[in-house]
Amino acid sequence: MRQVVVTGLGLVTPLGIGVRRTWRRLLDGHCGIVSIKDRDPHFAGLPSQVAAIVPEGKKDDGMWNAKEWLNPGDERRMARFTQYAMVASQEALDDAGWLPETEEDLEATGVYIGSGIGSLDDIYDTTVAFENGGYRKVSPLFVPRLLINLAAGHVSMRFGFKGPNHAATTACTTGAHSIGDAARLIQFGDADVMVAGGAESCIHPLAIAGFARARSLATDWNDNPTEASRPFDRDRAGFVIGEGAGIVVLEELEHAKKRGAKIYAQVAGYGLSSDAYHMTAPREDGYGPFLAMKKALRHAGLKPSAVDYINAHATSTTLGDAAENRAIKDLLLGEDGKANAAEINISSTKGAIGHLLGAAGSVEAIFTVLGLHHNVLPLTLNLNNPGNPPENFNCNYVAHTAQQKEVKVALSNSFGFGGTNASLCFTKM
Repeated sequence: MRQVVVTGLGLVTPLGIGVRRTWRRLLDGHCGIVSIKDRDPHFAGLPSQVAAIVPEGKKDDGMWNAKEWLNPGDERRMARFTQYAMVASQEALDDAGWLPETEEDLEATGVYIGSGIGSLDDIYDTTVAFENGGYRKVSPLFVPRLLINLAAGHVSMRFGFKGPNHAATTACTTGAHSIGDAARLIQFGDADVMVAGGAESCIHPLAIAGFARARSLATDWNDNPTEASRPFDRDRAGFVIGEGAGIVVLEELEHAKKRGAKIYAQVAGYGLSSDAYHMTAPREDGYGPFLAMKKALRHAGLKPSAVDYINAHATSTTLGDAAENRAIKDLLLGEDGKANAAEINISSTKGAIGHLLGAAGSVEAIFTVLGLHHNVLPLTLNLNNPGNPPENFNCNYVAHTAQQKEVKVALSNSFGFGGTNASLCFTKM
């Protein structure tokens, strides 16, 4: 099959707008989680009152102001998750230096951008408006704004890309699936270039209420938001909902080399699996994640011993982090693996940005690519005491401070409700 490489990156995250700003603040130990208690009266009555929100302010300060970032009319036509996808796509394309004009190049370029939930705000607000005022209170833009595939649709229309136009919606695995599936479209010759990733913006009282009723959210740190997301820590007790977008430009290797593109990494492997177990809870033995990682390495033609770093899905839930930790150790300490757990380098960047749901997999894949490109392991915030039980948490979790280390092979994991799992394997070229 054809080889696929990453040539462009774009980010909108709770740490700011843009790859450079987000990456710098991540490595410096900043946290984008804030209190939302005073954001709306409905938030004050919820058990979880913290969220990782894209900061609002001036564009020059790396913050979000729709009127500065978007074209006239975009804010009306596009839901917030689509707006984030558009801005991240523009950055990724600029970074890749790929803004084609010929019909041949436009037909060879596709878009694959998904979302886990889409525009919950539009659904809620329109439902209330319809209930109170009837048919005439429903906007003609209601359906186009809420459809998840409209992020990909708007990007393709903006830039004239006529290749595959696709969208995944696989809960919190969406971003990883989007990148992996897009890479396969290139491998099989359906496109030479793909703009791929995930976007999410559903910081809404109804969404938080739903996740809270499912007992998924952190509720004990409402007065200390920056400490709420604590992957792998023994005091972890739920995830923090977040928003943002992560978009990559994927390209067939020879196509990228021919035009002299900067290459960050190769998408060497992609593994998928299902827990086949429960709607929301993971299997305690982590067998689903184990299978996804095993398949990603098999696709890449690599042994477990070759893995230098894993960006974990680890959302800061008691069961999920333990299951993933077990899966990683079962894979990397098994046959053809590491000699001991201390050689396994794992971190979760959700301590800094919370859980971006459908955007998590793509944003964290970008962090993984940057770690590989710069030979640095991103840190895990709020990891004071690994464990529960502590004897099982004996890997290197890159607590508090980023670490310099040569990284040639890295995995990025994403798992979602419904038991869906994906693992992306990136390697240096």
